Amino acid sequence: MKKLPFVTKQQIEEIVKTYPTPFHIYDEKGIRENAKAFKEAFSWNPGFREYFAVKATPNPYLIDILTEYGFGTDCSSLTELMLSKAMGLSGDKVMFSSNDTPVEEFAYANEMGAIINLDDITHIECCEEACGGKLPETMSCRFNPGGIFTLSNGIMDNPGDSKYGLTTEQMFEAFKILKDKGVKRFGIHAFLASNTVTNDYYPQLAKQLFKLAVELEKETGADVCFINLSGGVGIPYSPNQQKNDIYAIGEGVRKAYEEILVPEGMGDVAIYAELGRFMMGPYGALVTKAIHEKHTHKEYIGVDACAVNLMRPAMYGAYHHITVLGKEDAECDHVYDVVGSLCENNDKFAIDRKLPKIDKGDYLFIHDTGAHGFAMGYNYNGKLKSAELLLKEDGSVQLIRRAETPKDYFATFDGLDIYEKFEF
Repeated sequence: MKKLPFVTKQQIEEIVKTYPTPFHIYDEKGIRENAKAFKEAFSWNPGFREYFAVKATPNPYLIDILTEYGFGTDCSSLTELMLSKAMGLSGDKVMFSSNDTPVEEFAYANEMGAIINLDDITHIECCEEACGGKLPETMSCRFNPGGIFTLSNGIMDNPGDSKYGLTTEQMFEAFKILKDKGVKRFGIHAFLASNTVTNDYYPQLAKQLFKLAVELEKETGADVCFINLSGGVGIPYSPNQQKNDIYAIGEGVRKAYEEILVPEGMGDVAIYAELGRFMMGPYGALVTKAIHEKHTHKEYIGVDACAVNLMRPAMYGAYHHITVLGKEDAECDHVYDVVGSLCENNDKFAIDRKLPKIDKGDYLFIHDTGAHGFAMGYNYNGKLKSAELLLKEDGSVQLIRRAETPKDYFATFDGLDIYEKFEF
């Protein structure tokens, strides 16, 4: 599969007249088409809802596009809850799936009417305290079966080594406790593998959770109203990967639903999801300019972005495809390390990557940064986070987050005597 950028060199040359590189840019048309397809793929379930994982791309302008399709938000922290509230989202449009949760965050989520998804059985007491001694009538628990999660094509992940969720035994105990404390509507949540590029993951996970739901209802008498498949459906970062077919995934989940839940009289259970990467990843890119070249033991291209703008390659060794704009059809007959300017040797977007000849001034389009790209940014070396832009369906460009300035970097000194010594 050839990976093509959603902008041209000519478009970028026009954009940089107003917004200098580096910046993240998002494709509104792609986001909308993907959201529509996801909704259609699960339209067989009347209660279906996607809760977009805010942590993936915490930009209200982008999330607002998804809300037009009836999507809610999945939040893991106070500020993500605040962002959702500022956008007018509350009640069952917000899922609060956190871990190691401060009491005040449970309280804030409860005030919003958000669905609280407990990560541990010991959190029941903490949550009850935060909610003024009375738990919400709707609550969910995060399940972790332990062991290794496998599919026919191999090991997907290792839930047994994950800090998240309740054991099987704890799920039954927790449901009984919650029911005794007045909870009336229950949900089950699980996240057993990350960034899977296979149509089998959701259907296999669904089978596990559907069977668990049936057993929980029978043994505890709890009313399981929704099952949250969470995230884990991934994207093809590499050109040699086949993308997921969301329609095939939706059909696989439907078959499991009809096979397991419907015969048990549970055909009214809503299906939820919390996809972030799948929803936004392919529709964002980091655009950066080649500003230096270095010829030593290797051939280096230095760009004006760094791991502050996209840390996945430095942190995980993750692959992100790179297109040199204007040279899409040129032969990839040069081998480069594409690097940033951090004082860290892992600040590399690509290592020994075959690319066309890169000249200073060329624009590099780093693919698939729409999720966990800008969001994972930081300020090491005093580097500043870049702007975020939205390429509208009509071809215009909207600034949806300005670039940081030195004043932003030093803002936390405001009110201290040192602050007046900075010159802006």
